[in-house]
Amino acid sequence: MHQVRVGLVGLGVIARTHLEVLAERPDVALEFTAAPEGDPLAGVAHHRDLAAALASHEPDLIVIATPTDTHAELAELALTRSGARLLVEKPLVHDLALLERLRALAPERVFTAHHFAFSSEVRWAAEQLRRHPEWGPVTRITSAFHDPYAVLGERAFASYASSWTDSGVNQLSMIARFVELEALTSLREDDGGATSWGAARYRSRGRTGTARLRTSWLAGSSSKETVLVLAESGVELWLDHTALTGFAAREGELLATCDTDGRTPRKIAHYRPLYDSLLSAAPDPVLGFELTERITAVHRARP
Repeated sequence: MHQVRVGLVGLGVIARTHLEVLAERPDVALEFTAAPEGDPLAGVAHHRDLAAALASHEPDLIVIATPTDTHAELAELALTRSGARLLVEKPLVHDLALLERLRALAPERVFTAHHFAFSSEVRWAAEQLRRHPEWGPVTRITSAFHDPYAVLGERAFASYASSWTDSGVNQLSMIARFVELEALTSLREDDGGATSWGAARYRSRGRTGTARLRTSWLAGSSSKETVLVLAESGVELWLDHTALTGFAAREGELLATCDTDGRTPRKIAHYRPLYDSLLSAAPDPVLGFELTERITAVHRARP
């Protein structure tokens, strides 16, 4: 079996999720890690920066799991000094100007870890919509993502920037499974960036709809839900992203359900199918540069 040689940049919290999923795969060999801080892994070459790593290794895939403000520089370095494909944590970059710099290099080698789009209940809902065109267009979406990050204080802002920066991109990439994103029509950030309320316009089966988006770090525990309304048929899809469950209903009729046993940690359940797709012959477009550009344009707009 040919093994994909992987280099991992970063050794923080999200990097540990990548490491756990990569360790499960017999088709992957972790060739090096690169990070100025963190404990090196036993038996794996470690370098203090990516430039030093690329001087000694020729990876097939480079995973960048570092803070967003480092992504552009690291991606440019990887694209110019290697022939590797890149998987970069979301959001890929903070603005479209940085995207243009990457597009001028090799956008076909750049993939973004939109992991929420690979959650089991999200993929289930997308399949329900595919199977049932008679349900009609998605006419309204309401999504609320709550995290207990307020207790982290300044550490939360240092790591995640704001609730909209961190959770908004998850909501948009998840919504892109169901509809065609067009524009952010409103956004209000409150509590110093710890909460937000916004709306995005989209197209679904030729109809225009609105997604209402709430993010907050002020909750006592994690809680994430999304509701898709298909008003022409009266169908609603309710998704619980925390429990990875969902159901479709119309009036008093239960149409379909999605359940999980809860034994797999949520992020592991996201990244397993993400890597299945990334390492396949045809990676899912939700990982690709074109959709990243669309999501970034909507995410970073200031209407």
